[in-house]
Amino acid sequence: MITPKEQPNRGATLLAGEERRRSQRVMVRVPVTLLMKEGGQELRISGRTVEVNIHGALVISPRSFDAETKVELENERTNETIGCRVTRAPRESSEGFLIPLEFITPSSNFWQITFPPANWKGPEN
Repeated sequence: MITPKEQPNRGATLLAGEERRRSQRVMVRVPVTLLMKEGGQELRISGRTVEVNIHGALVISPRSFDAETKVELENERTNETIGCRVTRAPRESSEGFLIPLEFITPSSNFWQITFPPANWKGPEN
């Protein structure tokens, strides 16, 4: 069996981390609400996506969350919610905190978009 690093060069060089990507990311802005409980009260925090995939999203939020925090993510376009966890410590940006979220269970329909195939490299390649 050939591992990703042993694969022959097929005319494209893998970017750092690309060999472990589970699904293609799509850059799209979707309004979302992060739902969580804190101190016995439910919090609703508005945000938006930076990029999405079938396993989760990168979300801009006015508030930071600790890694491993469990949240519900509401897609404001469809009013659907899905359970998520924060995968690592968020980074601060000029627009807010970049929150990496992973769905508890992958969902190819949550974003209501068609994702490119896993081997798609884009028009510049």
